[in-house]
Amino acid sequence: MKLTDISGDINEWFNGSGPLSEIVISSRIRLARNIAGYKFLSRCTVAEKSEILKKLRDILVSLELGDEIFYLAVDKTPVLDRHLLVERHLISRHHAFGKGPRGAVIAQRESFTAMINEEDHLRIQTLKGGLQLAQCAERINRIDDMIEQRIDYAFSPRYGYLTACPTNLGTGIRVSVMLHLPALKMTGQIEKFLNASKDMGLAVRGLFGEGTEAAGDFYQLSNQVSLGVSEAEVVAQFENVIIPEIVGYENAARKQLLSKEPDILDDKISRAMALLRNAQLISSQEALFLLSHLRMGINMHERMGVSTPAIKKLCDISAAGGKVDKPGSLSITTINRLFMLTQPAHLQLNCGKTLDAAHRDILRAKIIRSALNG
Repeated sequence: MKLTDISGDINEWFNGSGPLSEIVISSRIRLARNIAGYKFLSRCTVAEKSEILKKLRDILVSLELGDEIFYLAVDKTPVLDRHLLVERHLISRHHAFGKGPRGAVIAQRESFTAMINEEDHLRIQTLKGGLQLAQCAERINRIDDMIEQRIDYAFSPRYGYLTACPTNLGTGIRVSVMLHLPALKMTGQIEKFLNASKDMGLAVRGLFGEGTEAAGDFYQLSNQVSLGVSEAEVVAQFENVIIPEIVGYENAARKQLLSKEPDILDDKISRAMALLRNAQLISSQEALFLLSHLRMGINMHERMGVSTPAIKKLCDISAAGGKVDKPGSLSITTINRLFMLTQPAHLQLNCGKTLDAAHRDILRAKIIRSALNG
């Protein structure tokens, strides 16, 4: 399988489906594991890393997951391809641009990936659209058990699974939910959300994970504690308490915009439509920012029945020219496609050549104009 086989479309978990998908983009669960009898990677020689890589690769590619899976030698993969894997959230930036022998195993629908020799010997993750953490947990536990039948993990009766970073010690679990929160930002309440999250011991990251800033009003919320709590407790707390509460705040902010500041709401959507439909050059950051407003407008129409002048125009224009997915519709899926397919590596891989920033901005604007003008 080649990366160009997947670069022309969005992955399954980013198609706008799933519970609470108007605000919850995706659910992800990741487990960190190390093999018993081997040193942590920071202490391994290149030969030892190669031995770990071969051992885990052979196990992972033989698993019966129900999806076709393929293996990539990340250290031998072209730089542009590695950027694409990061943009699709299949591997971390640390894994893409680290050192030494390392690989990735990816399921065809991109709902499961494994990073070998990232910070730990093995990091596996499952992803789904919307709020589906319980389903992610069920699948990753099953895969984890399948691997553990073939290999002994480094485990302490006192500390649980042993990991390279103490913050992952215990269960090794990291629960992450990607949220779209434009109304909290527009109403000036996003700082309150960020501060409350930190007070609860949660980490808030940007669109592309650790070390990145929020873009397009997307925020990744993750647990920071994995010691002294069970996997089930962490998942249940996120799925039943934390995320529904945040979704409630975002919905309240959208209603506040509608009741108290409808002109500001319409101005944001109208400006975004005008710029996206006419710009000749547009940066990745600006495109994310403007598409975010269209996404909110479409969702407010579909989920809340809102029909302000700007939202009505957005839906009318969509009906006339949204031909990215299917004739006559501009759906959330279409907006999500534009979010992903206009990222720098996607643009270059899909046009078959490397482009400088200016030519990427020209091509990005052309793709968006085509999608929104028909």
